[in-house]
Amino acid sequence: MKRKCFVFLAFLFLSCDASQTDLQLIPATAAEVLDVIKNANANVVLVNVWATWCVPCVEEFPDIMAVYQQYKSRGLRVVFVSVDFEDQADDARAFLKTQGVDFPTYLKLSDDRAFINTLDPNWSGAMPATWIYDGEGEKRHFWIGKASREQLEKKIRDVLPH
Repeated sequence: MKRKCFVFLAFLFLSCDASQTDLQLIPATAAEVLDVIKNANANVVLVNVWATWCVPCVEEFPDIMAVYQQYKSRGLRVVFVSVDFEDQADDARAFLKTQGVDFPTYLKLSDDRAFINTLDPNWSGAMPATWIYDGEGEKRHFWIGKASREQLEKKIRDVLPH
């Protein structure tokens, strides 16, 4: 009986751990992402729209994570939004895990045009796309394409309170 109880508890523990991984990628509309930005309680919010099948997105990911590690103590929050298809969510979760992402991230819901127009009407939908918001939720920087670590740091330092 003790062995069965131990096996059950071990299974339960592993199941709980698996559900934590599932929470890493939260389905969200653009309006919900904008709410996350406005309620981030951060000095700077970097929003990055990416996908596992987007080569430049994957290439810049380590630099974003390095900058996050460097500036999180100064109030940087990163919001990743995957535009992978729902049937690719497991691939996105696996990628996030290999990159060391340990905070909630989001998976785009709704059709592409509605998502794009709600998130930023000036965005064409090209990726990677990155926005930097200040602590008040005001957009301060936006660009399309892969950025280097140095470029990311410069934009973040520009918005960080001195």
